This record gives sequence, structure tokens and C-alpha cells, in this order.
Amino acid sequence: MADHKKRDEIIIRKLRDNGHKITPQRMAIVKILAKSLGHPRVEDIYDQIKKDFPTMSLATVYRNIVLIKSLGEILELGFPDGSNRYDGNKPYPHPHVICIKCKKIVDSDLDSLEGLQKEVAAATNFKILNHRLDFFGICSNCMAKKV
Repeated sequence: MADHKKRDEIIIRKLRDNGHKITPQRMAIVKILAKSLGHPRVEDIYDQIKKDFPTMSLATVYRNIVLIKSLGEILELGFPDGSNRYDGNKPYPHPHVICIKCKKIVDSDLDSLEGLQKEVAAATNFKILNHRLDFFGICSNCMAKKV
């Protein structure tokens, strides 16, 4: 979602509608999630806000991420090494392209994804509830460094 202010408003409204206070710390976390295109880790979010909130702990950031995720407003991307990254712009399943060198993550919109989901459901007789599609490769920045 290109308009991160609109994402801010959607997440804040969802928090309020579910009875959660909008603290300055929570607002800072929401803003980072809403404007970030890089799918940050919790530690990245913490590093960005600790200068403004020096008494806030990493655990507070984790708790807020879990809360916002439980409201369906961020997408968690888990990786085999145990790390997680978060997408606050598109909190619904969508493809990602991931650089195996620098770990950069880029969203990829595929017009054919809905058709593929229907095809998989028909072929397996499953009701598809969720999916994850990741492509792994080497980004142009990392390829340029090989010179």
C-alpha cells in the first residue's frame, strides 16, 4: 500500500476499535510498520525508536507486534533460521522476492496468483485458508558487487 498515512489510520482505528490505548510508543511502532517497504525485524523497529523512547524495551516492541499481528494488520514472514520479518503495508498473503545475500525483501504483485490459488484448491480438494509464495535470488545491488 503506497499511502502509509492511510495504513497508519487503519491500524490505529483497529487498535482503538478493539479497546487498545494509542500510546506514543505504539504510534511510533505503527508508523514504522506502515511506511516500511523493507519488511523490518523487531530489532530493526526497536533500533529506530529507542532514541525517542530510551526507556522502552525490546520486549515492548515484541508485544506490540504480536498485538497488531493478532488484529490482522501485519503479515509475519518466518524463516528457517528462526528470524521473522514484518510487512505492515500489505497484511495479506502476497509473493515476495528475497535476496539470499543481503536478505532484502521486495513485494511482487502477480495477477495470476488468484487463479493459481483456485487451481491448487481444485487440484487438491482443499479449502485454501492462507498461502506463502517466496522467490529467492540475488538482487541487482548484490550482483553489481560481484564485479
